[in-house]
Amino acid sequence: MSWAFLRDVLSGVNKYSTGIGRIWVAVVFMFRLLVYVAAAENIWKHEHDEFQCNIKQPGCENVCFDHFFPVSHIRLWALQLIMVSTPSLLVVFHVAYRESREKHHSQKLYTNPRKTDGGLLCTYLISLILKTGLEIVFLVLFYKLYNGFKIPRLVKCDIKPCPNTVDCYISKPTEKMIFLYFLVATSCLCIVLNLSELSYLIFKYSIKCYLKRLVKKQQ
Repeated sequence: MSWAFLRDVLSGVNKYSTGIGRIWVAVVFMFRLLVYVAAAENIWKHEHDEFQCNIKQPGCENVCFDHFFPVSHIRLWALQLIMVSTPSLLVVFHVAYRESREKHHSQKLYTNPRKTDGGLLCTYLISLILKTGLEIVFLVLFYKLYNGFKIPRLVKCDIKPCPNTVDCYISKPTEKMIFLYFLVATSCLCIVLNLSELSYLIFKYSIKCYLKRLVKKQQ
């Protein structure tokens, strides 16, 4: 899979972000996207082939693997990366709309089309809320699908067509566990960064509105 488009989106949004937003982009790009492409994808590459049960009953291994891993960790991680980055497109589209509107009317309609204020500020805040919500949803989804943030070495399966309870072994459980913890830690860090940026922008806007009212009263 090519991640060039996602990289370009994150780079584009970086132009309109605050300092906290730029840290978020760096975390997503360096500690999530690059780790996924360079290492994690290879670790889970042959997870089905390396999943072994102590019985050769036709279909048993496939059914057990599907039961314990309904969705591959690595595919869910990829989906998470795409989904949490998508709301950033709202900001890019809004800036493009402003620039297109100015070009259409052939006049200056905004002080700076790329400045995060007014409607663009609302769009930016909505994108932060969506990113935070999606991060939380995926963390809950991971927890529910795999009964916690852990990868056992051994699982016991008694689903048909297995004739009895069989032992199945997961390949490289320790290595996968380390990357799973890394995934959870970076997701939590991104949630903290998004909430920090959201609070900062709301506080900054509130102070700005308060100062405007104060100036009007004095006048």
